[in-house]
Amino acid sequence: MEMKIAKNGCSYPAIEIKKKTGNEQFLNAGGDVCTLRDFWAWAYSDLIGNTERGRLAEFIVAMALGITEGISVSWDKYDLLSKEGIRIEVKTSAYLQSWSQQNLSKISFGIQPTYGWDSIANEYDTEQKRQSDVYVFCVLKHIDQATLNPLDLSQWEFYVLSTATLNKAVLGQKTISLNKLLNIGAKKCEYAKLYETIKSEGTR
Repeated sequence: MEMKIAKNGCSYPAIEIKKKTGNEQFLNAGGDVCTLRDFWAWAYSDLIGNTERGRLAEFIVAMALGITEGISVSWDKYDLLSKEGIRIEVKTSAYLQSWSQQNLSKISFGIQPTYGWDSIANEYDTEQKRQSDVYVFCVLKHIDQATLNPLDLSQWEFYVLSTATLNKAVLGQKTISLNKLLNIGAKKCEYAKLYETIKSEGTR
């Protein structure tokens, strides 16, 4: 079998991932009839925990930007790319967690600069930096366990800040509190104003 060599010299170029419907079935499973949707429900139903809540927040921002027709790319330098070409990093935090708590969690976000992955050159960048044009900090603000629903967008609030402003205020800092974000100029908005606020901050 002839092996194709990609332009970056890799024997195995990046695999083109096609968007699934959820109806795809597991094959060769005997009498077990399970679909990809069954797997999604099994693996990703905890929308309150840190891992899945983070992906959910990315999707919510993608909804606001009107860019949900594609798929998420886990190895990109940033989380989302708007239709205008604005590179967006999405961070999330919440007062309530899916595990037992003595107190509500404090709101903070990871903002550590990174070495971006260059998928064309198949290597990491040599400069450590924040890769996006704008950050969107998503807070699941609801504090009543009985009515908590991460799919209810009224239970979220969003804070948008240009990366340039973040770098100027806290260049090498790894985490940041909500109060600090407000002090350095993060713009608070509801979901309906999110797209407009991202465009405003992302083009500064």
